[in-house]
Amino acid sequence: MPQSFCQIYVHLIFSTKDRLHTITSDIRLRLHAYLAELVRGTGSAFVVVGGPADHVHVLFSLDKKTAFVDVVEQIKKESSKFVKTCGVEPHDFYWQRGYGAFSVGPTHKDGVVQYIAAQEEHHQRMTFQDEYRAFLVKYGISFEEKYVWD
Repeated sequence: MPQSFCQIYVHLIFSTKDRLHTITSDIRLRLHAYLAELVRGTGSAFVVVGGPADHVHVLFSLDKKTAFVDVVEQIKKESSKFVKTCGVEPHDFYWQRGYGAFSVGPTHKDGVVQYIAAQEEHHQRMTFQDEYRAFLVKYGISFEEKYVWD
């Protein structure tokens, strides 16, 4: 086979440390745009970012030459630095240590895009913890509750 083809969509979810509502409306759009820029910088051709005050959802196409763990490390580290330079509190902003990453088939991509766009409305009815647990259950990931949150 002379060419290599790859189409892998990843739905990445991670929270602020202790799920504090530190992604204020003052910085949210700038942070989401910066996260998208960081992911594109890793070679992703497709990126959607959204989320409320305590977590983010990032849907992206993983570049075939990029290790997933490198993408996560890069965007969490650099976006944390970015928030601390935005001139708004808190200057000691941190992301949770862990994350959730879920595969998305190409036929489900548009549904995930809509889901991410509706995060503000969605979280008027459901907490982040309940949403995250639901993803873990949906994807058949076994977990111990005491190790999920930091």
